[in-house]
Amino acid sequence: MDMQSFRKTYFEECQERLQEIETLLLSLESGDYQDEHLHAIFRAVHSIKGGAGAFGCDHIVSFSHILETVFDRVRDHRLGLDPELMDVLVDAADILSAIVAAAEQNQTLPETFDAKARGDLSRYMNEGAEAAPVAPSETSCPEETKGKACTYTIVFKPHSRLYEKANEPLLLLRELGGLGTMTLSVNVDDLPDLSAMEASGSYLSWTITLNTTHPKDAITEVFEFVLDDCDLTITETDRTVAGEMKPTPPSDASPAIDTGEAKVSSIRVDLDKIDRLVNMVGELVITHAMLSQQAEKLARDGYPHLARGIEELSTHTRELQDHVMAIRAQPVKMAFARIPRLVRDVSKDVNKHIKLVMTGEETEVDKTVIENLADPLTHLIRNAIDHGIEDAQTRKAAGKPPEGTITLSAGHRSGRILIEIRDDGAGLNTKKIAEKAKERGLIENPELMSADELHQLIFHPGFSTADQISNISGRGVGMDVVKRNIQSIGGKVYVKSEAGVGARFVLSLPLTLAVMDGMIVRVGTQKLILPISNILESLRPRRQDISTITEGGEVLDLRDHYIPLLRLNRLFNIPARYDEPWQGLVLIVESEQTTFALFVDELVGKQQVVIKSLEENYDPVEGISSATILGDGSVALILDPASLYELHNRQGDPSLAYAA
Repeated sequence: MDMQSFRKTYFEECQERLQEIETLLLSLESGDYQDEHLHAIFRAVHSIKGGAGAFGCDHIVSFSHILETVFDRVRDHRLGLDPELMDVLVDAADILSAIVAAAEQNQTLPETFDAKARGDLSRYMNEGAEAAPVAPSETSCPEETKGKACTYTIVFKPHSRLYEKANEPLLLLRELGGLGTMTLSVNVDDLPDLSAMEASGSYLSWTITLNTTHPKDAITEVFEFVLDDCDLTITETDRTVAGEMKPTPPSDASPAIDTGEAKVSSIRVDLDKIDRLVNMVGELVITHAMLSQQAEKLARDGYPHLARGIEELSTHTRELQDHVMAIRAQPVKMAFARIPRLVRDVSKDVNKHIKLVMTGEETEVDKTVIENLADPLTHLIRNAIDHGIEDAQTRKAAGKPPEGTITLSAGHRSGRILIEIRDDGAGLNTKKIAEKAKERGLIENPELMSADELHQLIFHPGFSTADQISNISGRGVGMDVVKRNIQSIGGKVYVKSEAGVGARFVLSLPLTLAVMDGMIVRVGTQKLILPISNILESLRPRRQDISTITEGGEVLDLRDHYIPLLRLNRLFNIPARYDEPWQGLVLIVESEQTTFALFVDELVGKQQVVIKSLEENYDPVEGISSATILGDGSVALILDPASLYELHNRQGDPSLAYAA
């Protein structure tokens, strides 16, 4: 048996449970008090402890046992969750996380590492002890959901090993009682005389009668981590449906209760295996494109089976790609999960009251994108708290509520994911940014620049407007990291600010970094790819639809709405086949910032393309996001609509004044 693989799985599950503990603790602290949150935290700590015993991680076992005991007193309402205890529990969760991390790396921590946390927890170990932990005869629970209910007889006899691993039968019995109505009796037949009793011996056993609507698996789960350290039998004795007693099914019948819900099973797969699968799908897409292009040269009537086979291959390739991409897709809440804790800690450090609002956490995006969001989100949130949101006194003087608000949201638009960080603070100090930039020689004439252009200067390495450096921000080493990390995955950062109202940062990110649907366009002899998700429509405009404004720019009259006209051949200095838009085609393109018209010679066709990074294989090219390999083996560049618009802007085209 490969114990190392089990050990790896255990620590992966530990990370999930530690994150769950932190998230639920912060929910409790914010006022969302629910008993189920406490039960879930208790179960998570108990699971971490139980698994640690199996792998000999004694430090995890001993510390989590103390933490588990305190949580048990809280969920039994023998301890109140006041702010002082909440701080102790949050700090203890951090200590547990560090102990788990050390155990995973086979590192030994100093004996004093968790001394303070143990001492803080110990103060609460005996508080409320005067309340009876479990009634000797019966434990009542809230009324269970109406429907099918079963009565089980459970016989539980711990072995000495169970106690040696710091497991408490009392805690297990309390958790069992949470599944329904329970009566129990203790068996003392094996209890020896006091003179023959051993301190490490196990002499007691319990017989429990449990009436519950939960399946048998839920009972087994309570004892999940002590199954090898006890004798346990679970027998169904009767079943009730809508108040009527039904006979117990034969012993060979399935004991599972029909909940009407389909079971979902899952397995853990290393990410590198999925990456290899994604790469193979990419190669398959390229091969399919090659076969399709070669087949077009053959007479379709002469090779009907080949044509049909390629069509079926196209369908299967598309389906395979969709499923593989779905495997890599994860909800963005994986990146949002650490933000509540960040807001809590930073706001305490700067003595500000901050409310965090998160929406769109279930929005799915490629795992690689999520992994690159941690640092940018951290920097933006810390800056919003330290620089953006004013202190309570200043906010009151400005007619604002003393509590600041940060809104973190995610959603889809134009085939990309947009993550927005908004605060209701003072906004960016545009005048101060201009002064600092001029002082550092970054700009010469700030009065000739728009507010949006000045705001982009905060992303320059080392740039800061802070009057004093704190341990949170002010050194000018954060915002450039934000921009660099986002650009490394094909994303962009936009900033909008209004004095006295607040600032808004928008991260525009690709949904996937592997395969996409593209439209092949031709300009002269060059083939370029435009993401289909950005194309709203294509048309051949009339001569009178194109206008040249006084300053020299061009606009397209699209149903009485003027939008800028971008000539792709001029942006990249490519000789074109046609000189005028009414001779070729115009694509109406939507980017994160605006909508514009793009003039090309012709559309070649739609094709799935495999995304290849330019930065890894060549150098960044303005207006281009990446590259791909076409069916004939040639390389085609993939256009970035937002970057095209910015390139057009920097060329000084006055038609941008008409942008939507």
